[in-house]
Amino acid sequence: MAGLTVAALGVVGFLGYQAAATAPDHPTQARPGSHASQSKAKDKDRARQKKKSTALPAASGTGERVVYALDDKRVWLVGADGKATRTFEVGPSPASPDPGTYAVTSRNEGGVGSDGVQVEHVVVFHSEGGVVFGFSAAVDGSMPDPNARKRTGAVRESRADGSALWEFAEVGTKVVVIP
Repeated sequence: MAGLTVAALGVVGFLGYQAAATAPDHPTQARPGSHASQSKAKDKDRARQKKKSTALPAASGTGERVVYALDDKRVWLVGADGKATRTFEVGPSPASPDPGTYAVTSRNEGGVGSDGVQVEHVVVFHSEGGVVFGFSAAVDGSMPDPNARKRTGAVRESRADGSALWEFAEVGTKVVVIP
């Protein structure tokens, strides 16, 4: 029995030595080529991809307009001089309008969105196949579920951004949707 205990302690000691020999000098530093360093590099790449430019896209029309970039999930409010006065991220619903130029067709100070959420500052710019596309802010601050089964055309922004868009986009204001 004593021999078994000595052998077991020897194996545990050897494994501990091997682990210590291959561990980084500082726990927060990973060895080059290790899984942890590869994971950190991938995280940095993802962060760079997520941090997209907030500059107004070049091919987004001219004059006063609202620009909605589908892929970037971002809106720009552009003055008559062609300069963006504000930009912000939005949360789209499952349905998206086709890229193109539209105009604000109606506005509503508040109500219930097509997803059943209480909204304010509704700015509608397109309707197609029974889906109404418009910008709004949820009173509770929620964003639409992009994976919802019900096809809605809500494009949600924060309440502050919703107020800014409401002040900017009157009926007839151009809305340019780009990929």
